[in-house]
Amino acid sequence: MAVKDVEIINEISRLKKQKNAVILVHNYQRPEVQDIADFTGDSLELSQQAAKTTADVIVFCGVNFMAETAYIVNSQRNVLMPDIESGCPMADMITAEALIAKKKELPGVMVVCYVNSTAAVKAESDICCTSGNAVKVVQSLGNKEILFVPDQYLGQWVEEKTGHKMHLWPGYCPTHMKVLPEDILNLKKKYPGYVAMVHPECRPDAKSAADEVLSTGQMMRYARDSNAPGFIIGTETGILHRLKKENPAKYFVPVTDKAVCPNMKRITLEKVLWSLQDMKHQIIMPEDIRVRALNSVRRMLAIH
Repeated sequence: MAVKDVEIINEISRLKKQKNAVILVHNYQRPEVQDIADFTGDSLELSQQAAKTTADVIVFCGVNFMAETAYIVNSQRNVLMPDIESGCPMADMITAEALIAKKKELPGVMVVCYVNSTAAVKAESDICCTSGNAVKVVQSLGNKEILFVPDQYLGQWVEEKTGHKMHLWPGYCPTHMKVLPEDILNLKKKYPGYVAMVHPECRPDAKSAADEVLSTGQMMRYARDSNAPGFIIGTETGILHRLKKENPAKYFVPVTDKAVCPNMKRITLEKVLWSLQDMKHQIIMPEDIRVRALNSVRRMLAIH
């Protein structure tokens, strides 16, 4: 590790203690950012951590909607985003106004909102879900008519798993679109005995080519508990660092090196340091939107 990085890490550690801060980091972040985390996880795990932390400051290393969710569930804390430009293309594929218009077309519909969305969209939804609990969330709603936003591919997979017919918003994750079925099948031939795991945001044909469809948190647990010698990983490549670190005796191969989210990689050690030094960029939102979004997130967190 470079001397400069050691100095930055030491200063981050000092400021964390001084300001009673906690650093929450998504599985897709840069390896060096994951290594300074107090907690690394997927969207559901990070939401749960944000809800229960007693730290005065939450430094959230992920994309904007994740930091917003941390503020929604724990607004008494200062939630800082080291790079405010770290957005999510999928979250940008739906607006609160567009959702309101769609609800008018479908009166009485229940809106299940993937956590990869803005606070304003969550505020217009009945319940949130993550890729890790989407099936349980939909199952909890009985036979009510559902509009699933904004990820059509996660929605299709939930439809398949639950048998629940849903209206699907035409959103998608550009990074997961790069996970192709032919690449999965070629790697399965090359590495017999390896388990192919893909994220539910992937296209249906990629999911069909895989052995397991799992959120990043579920991938971590599956790799830990499985007796397989290796794994073919179909999600954003940032997770490979943690998989290798926590399972040194096992092998991990990405489906493609192209599955990189540029927004997830915007956050660096320097930006984490500057965020703590200057207490920026603070997440704020209108209280009425936060409270309405909180109802949707709380309903999700209540489902185990």
